[in-house]
Amino acid sequence: MSEPLPELLAEPVVLLNQAEVATRVEALAAEIAPHIDDNTVAVCLLTGGLWFASDLTRALSRAGRNVRFDALWLASYGDERASLGRCEVRADLQRPLSGRTALIIDDVIDTGLSLSEAQRLVTDAGASRALTAVFASKPWPTPRAIVPDFVAWHAPARFLVGYGMDAAGAYRGLPFIGALD
Repeated sequence: MSEPLPELLAEPVVLLNQAEVATRVEALAAEIAPHIDDNTVAVCLLTGGLWFASDLTRALSRAGRNVRFDALWLASYGDERASLGRCEVRADLQRPLSGRTALIIDDVIDTGLSLSEAQRLVTDAGASRALTAVFASKPWPTPRAIVPDFVAWHAPARFLVGYGMDAAGAYRGLPFIGALD
């Protein structure tokens, strides 16, 4: 028998509402578009990056860039609130990257472990260039192994949920970004 799911906590405190999220995604797409072409492969980091990647690739299309799409499923948190300190590859790339630019898309950079591992994987797969885009960049007390190329929002050092970010799998589908702490 599996463990029961934890009860959902109180309503998150809204940090960015749905309209603010959408505005930041559009602005980021406009910033990214001149740096990529239609042969670029957008590589979504699952599961959290799915919401942002969907919105960003549509915004890139409106900005004149029709990228290809792929995904990597990496796990470094499980259901914990802190990184486990290692990154497990649960599903690898499906699309050839050889000679193409890869735009790695994730919801949030915290420790930088997943983003660093994704960059290594797409480079090993032959990408000519690996760019990174995150919706939220949280402050980190020590230098990270990677600094994202594109950031939509510099977030506070709080436990974020919504827009792909979760607490033990809950809250991912919220259309806004909130804090649980």
